[in-house]
Amino acid sequence: MKLKLMIWRQKNANSKGFFEEHNLNDVSPDMSFLEMLDILNESLIEQGKEPIAFDHDCREGICGTCSLTINGIPHGPEKATTTCQLHMRKFNDGDTIYIEPFRSKAFPIVKDLIVDRSAFDRIIQAGGFISVSTGQAPEANSIPIPKKDADRAMDAASCIGCGACVAACPNGAAMLFVAAKISHLALLPQGKVERKQRAEAMISQMDKEGFGACTNFYECEAVCPKQISVNFIAMMNREYYRAKLSIK
Repeated sequence: MKLKLMIWRQKNANSKGFFEEHNLNDVSPDMSFLEMLDILNESLIEQGKEPIAFDHDCREGICGTCSLTINGIPHGPEKATTTCQLHMRKFNDGDTIYIEPFRSKAFPIVKDLIVDRSAFDRIIQAGGFISVSTGQAPEANSIPIPKKDADRAMDAASCIGCGACVAACPNGAAMLFVAAKISHLALLPQGKVERKQRAEAMISQMDKEGFGACTNFYECEAVCPKQISVNFIAMMNREYYRAKLSIK
């Protein structure tokens, strides 16, 4: 495959960015998207040029590090797939591919395709945990949790914190991420003790970070690599109202 790549280059958050054109020949359809970028960087290094900076870690669709916007879509054109699991066979010979970082005021650009997503870390630090003493870990089957609740908790807990939901949202909202983190704990017995404080603290921190508000575009659900439902946003809102009204 021959491809023309239009890649965003930016020295740092205060610099002006621009698209830089690169052409690749003999791209294998079986390469992952990040492997294709590896090949490009090897070529740039051999030419004495600065390689393109991009985030990656596990390359198994687990860590959520690979934060690229490909042709305007966070993680690219294939649904329920992270960038590292996207393969070049999803593109055609001769295609022009635009590659950008995730765009959000709350995710400032560090360099090229790398953004600072530490805002998510601060939201988790505000309340995305269980701090009450629950003793030793009990045998799993000894806690009666309805299967429906257990399944929903697992669905919410599958969030990998990649930030695609923020990048896709016209408002730059982080509601799907925060909702997933609040919901998976609120659905389980161990998390119910602190559910009120958790909802208030995490939503307050989300607002402080400068994320926008949800206005039901559903773009977040559409690009989520783990297909987390917007229904969790409704649950988060109920948790917040319950906390504010002191409802048990």
